[in-house]
Amino acid sequence: MVRRYLRLLTVQLKASGLQALQYRADFFTDGFTSLCWVFTALAPLFVVYGRQPEVEGWSFGEALLVVGWFTLLQGILEGAINPSLTGVVEHIRKGTLDFVLLKPADAQFLVSTQRFLPWRAFNVLTGLGLFIYAFMLLGRGPSPLGLLTSLLLLGTSTVLLYSLWILTVSAAFFVVRVDNLTYLFTSIFDFARWPSSVFKGVAKGALTLVFTYVIPLALMTTFPAEAMLGRLPVVSLVGAVVGSAVFAWVARRVWIRSIGHYTSASS
Repeated sequence: MVRRYLRLLTVQLKASGLQALQYRADFFTDGFTSLCWVFTALAPLFVVYGRQPEVEGWSFGEALLVVGWFTLLQGILEGAINPSLTGVVEHIRKGTLDFVLLKPADAQFLVSTQRFLPWRAFNVLTGLGLFIYAFMLLGRGPSPLGLLTSLLLLGTSTVLLYSLWILTVSAAFFVVRVDNLTYLFTSIFDFARWPSSVFKGVAKGALTLVFTYVIPLALMTTFPAEAMLGRLPVVSLVGAVVGSAVFAWVARRVWIRSIGHYTSASS
C-alpha cells in the first residue's frame, strides 16, 4: 500500500516537473519575486529593531530565524500544498470531482498531490539563506540537538499547514465560493513572520493563545526558531507533535464528512 502511494507521488512529481520545464522563465520570475517579498517582509523588522535592540526577549538575529521559517513554509505552501488543493475548489464548483473520487486510490491523497510548482523551491532556499545570515549575526550556530529538533518541527509544521488548508478547502463542499476564506487564511498566516511573544500585549494576550492553540502559527515558526536557539521547552516540543497529530486527524474526519455533501454535475 505504501509503495503504491509512493509510486503515485513519484508520477505526480515527474508530471509537475515536466510541466515546469516548459516554463523555465518562471524560475527567474519567481526568484526575483521571492527576493522582493523577503525584503518587504524584513522591512518591518528593520523599523522595529532600529529603535530598540530587543522585542519581547527577541534580538534582531533571533527574530530573523522566525522570518526564515516563515519564508520556508511559504515556499512549501505555495509550491506543494496550495496548487493542488486550490484545484479541488474548481472541481467542486464545476461538479467534476467525480473523476478523482472514482479512481482506485484515496481521494484526499490524489487531490493533495495533483500539482506541484517546483520553482517555488526558491522560497525554501531563501529561508535557508536567512538561517545562515541570522546565525552569522548571532555569532554562533545551532547545536546538533537543536538542529534535529527543528527538523522534527519542520515535519509537524508542514502537517499543521496542510491540515489547516484541508479544513479551509473542505468548506467548498458547503459554500461554493471559498476565495475569501483562502485569502483570509493567507492573511492570517502573515502573522507567523513575528515571534508569538510579540502579541502578548494585544487583547490581554488573547491573540497569543489563538496563535498557539486555535490557529497554531507559533508552532509553525516560533517553536522551530526556539529549537534552533536551544531554548524550546520539552513540553512545547511534545505539544507541537501532539497538536499536529490532532489537527491531521480532525482534518481527515472533516474531509471524509465533507465528501458526503458533494454533488456532481451529473446529479
